[in-house]
Amino acid sequence: MPYSVEYFNEHVLAEIERWPVGILADYARLVELLAEFGPDLRMPHTRALGDGLFELRARGREGIGRALYCYLVGERVVVLHAFTKKTKATPKRDLEIARRRMKEVRDG
Repeated sequence: MPYSVEYFNEHVLAEIERWPVGILADYARLVELLAEFGPDLRMPHTRALGDGLFELRARGREGIGRALYCYLVGERVVVLHAFTKKTKATPKRDLEIARRRMKEVRDG
């Protein structure tokens, strides 16, 4: 797999691991695809949110999970923030958290 998938911190991974089993199973499949195809993976699996931020779109019978991520030099993917969706739109607060973390990882 050409892309490595990392997590901003252990809390992001822990949040994902708390997702219901159906959403988690889809997430695991999508991460494998993301690692294999990187930026070539598109809708319906991922969606660009602008300025280098993307969302991985996991779903299961129990609902919808989102993992917000960015790419770094060296074929690295960093998962910045994760949550389960309760509304149709991605909450502004979750976008702000991901954008702040993206700036932090890119600025080093």
